[in-house]
Amino acid sequence: MVNLNEQNTIANIFVAELRDTKIQTDPFRFRYNLERLGEVMAYEISRTLHYKHISVETSLGIANTKVPADEIVLGAILRAGLPLHQGLLRIFDRASNAFVSAYRKHHKDGTFEIELEYVSCPSLDGKVLIMADPMLATGASMGIALAELLKFGKPKAIHVVTAIASTYGLEHIKRLFPEAKVWMGDLDEELTAKSYIVPGLGDAGDLSYGIKLQD
Repeated sequence: MVNLNEQNTIANIFVAELRDTKIQTDPFRFRYNLERLGEVMAYEISRTLHYKHISVETSLGIANTKVPADEIVLGAILRAGLPLHQGLLRIFDRASNAFVSAYRKHHKDGTFEIELEYVSCPSLDGKVLIMADPMLATGASMGIALAELLKFGKPKAIHVVTAIASTYGLEHIKRLFPEAKVWMGDLDEELTAKSYIVPGLGDAGDLSYGIKLQD
């Protein structure tokens, strides 16, 4: 796992603003910070890829350089994962894309189950899968989403990208998918009785699109 908050980088500002209740009142700024965090994560992930040599013709000669050789599929859990996905896509602009519609169905006793409604994905055989969701709380949504996507083939590598993860959610994903590498903006220890991360940042989907938070 990689926790960006353990490093002194510009990403710390993006995470701090995502958490700040005053800045959260601006949905555009909230989405923008998720997108910028996605861009930083994409750069960090790019350092793990395989590269190949190519020659580029300039107006004055030939330049030799290296470019990624891996085929990438960017996945997102709708709807909250879209801004983070957009940031990743801005860097990996030639990537294929996958989408999973999953949400929590809450019960009166406080428990919940994950409802899966829609999955769209190209073949994953031999490709690098990068899956985005801004909150990794219990890890249930991410676990189910990854399990569904892996029905489309066996990727050569799996990366999970999230703004805030809980220790519980992180351990859940590591247990289900030990081969996956998790990239996070920060790691929080606590979950509430309703499985929300503390201090966390609230409901990323609602905050991204200006929907009033529910108690």
